[in-house]
Amino acid sequence: MTSYAGHFSRFLGAVPGRLHAAAHSHHPWPDVTFEAQQQAWLDAARLVDDKWDDIFGAVLPEAADHIAGRLGLSDPETVAFAPSTHALVMRLLSTLPAPVRILTTDAEFHSFARQAARLEEEGLAAVERVAAEPFATFPERFAAAVSRGGHDLVYLSHVFFNSGYVVPDLAPLVAAVPEPEALVMIDGYHGFMAVPTDLAAVERRAFYLAGGYKYGMAGEGACFAHCPPGYAERPVDTGWFAGFAGLSGAAAGKVAYAPGGGRLLGGTFDPTGIYRFNAVQRWLDGLGVTVADIHAHVARLQRRFLAAGPHPELLPPAPGASGEAVVGERGHFLTFRLPDAAAVAVALHAAGVIVDHRHDRLRIGFGLYHGDDDIDELLRRLSTIPGWP
Repeated sequence: MTSYAGHFSRFLGAVPGRLHAAAHSHHPWPDVTFEAQQQAWLDAARLVDDKWDDIFGAVLPEAADHIAGRLGLSDPETVAFAPSTHALVMRLLSTLPAPVRILTTDAEFHSFARQAARLEEEGLAAVERVAAEPFATFPERFAAAVSRGGHDLVYLSHVFFNSGYVVPDLAPLVAAVPEPEALVMIDGYHGFMAVPTDLAAVERRAFYLAGGYKYGMAGEGACFAHCPPGYAERPVDTGWFAGFAGLSGAAAGKVAYAPGGGRLLGGTFDPTGIYRFNAVQRWLDGLGVTVADIHAHVARLQRRFLAAGPHPELLPPAPGASGEAVVGERGHFLTFRLPDAAAVAVALHAAGVIVDHRHDRLRIGFGLYHGDDDIDELLRRLSTIPGWP
């Protein structure tokens, strides 16, 4: 098996002996990002105010090309960038009438779940949440809820953050939305650069949001949205960068917007994360490593871990497990349901192992930087932790 750990020497060597098993949270950055971060500084010093011409003319278009290639998008001009996906969600929400009628799930990441709940409190949203479990019937149950109609926004994750469940086919769920004007948003953060994803079938209907903090391996500040034409074309929440490039469709007395994904841009931002993102993408292309290769690598490590011995309840169930019908793919982390998940995570941290937990769920994530030796060492340290079978 090819080892990629040497490409992460700065992150992995920063604290000798630490075992990082939280690729689903803060993914380590490969060494090429160090030079990229320096380049962002040097470009700022060299170009000063003129750097924005270079960022809009070269840095962002390169990143959009990488994203379009990874996701099967036909036009990189549909991609908008922001420091966080939350900023993009808020701009999209600003195009909808209040109270906004939202259909979502009970397994969305805190950022959207918290915002939706707060809008509910203020009477600015009516939210219907479809239960993620049982996983085997989720697609049918969500499609049925979508088909009933009456929604301004349909929002769901491609990979659920609190289980690793992968929605097996997004296209029929998107196609089931009966209102032609409703916004459809796919949270792809736990799927992008982890689970092979082709958006060709939905690119003209659904927004897709993700970023570099997790499997993009680029850290903070490198988030993006694919924006289908004809939807959310004039966000009320807007910044001056949405008018930075050539403006189109300007009507007398109205605020004009950039074409394509540029209509979702906000204000001035730190572009360093995009430099890191581009460096990661070039590095992977230079190695000839695809998302499918990364997914196969992680899936093999997951199988090695699960085959090693008893473990708490796994979500979704593993093949051969009793009880609920087995689902297909899973994301790049293993989710175990156990009542003392927080205590186990704290004990592992004390043992030099970085994992995390969400309520009663312990998450253990693998990445391209792991090898068989890492899995074996993780299992050894886990065997010393009270509360782990």
